[in-house]
Amino acid sequence: EDEDDEERSFAWQCVEQPIGQRLFRRFLARTPALAAAAALWDELDGFGRCDDGDREPTARSLRQRFMDPGGPQYCGFLSAEAKGQAGG
Repeated sequence: EDEDDEERSFAWQCVEQPIGQRLFRRFLARTPALAAAAALWDELDGFGRCDDGDREPTARSLRQRFMDPGGPQYCGFLSAEAKGQAGG
């Protein structure tokens, strides 16, 4: 139950609240070990707004950049489930 509360708290503070999201994303971007996570978040926001015709090449680019171990901004913290949902 505490884990659920923590998850809801994180989601509310860092995702749902605009100022919390801005501050958390700024923290990620300014922390070298977390900068790739900030870039991924930015790119996923853009992906959500891209045209249907651009989705597949954009998704492929995102997978290569963030989900492939040799990618320039590899996010090794992503679970296999998350990578699978991205088609990787």
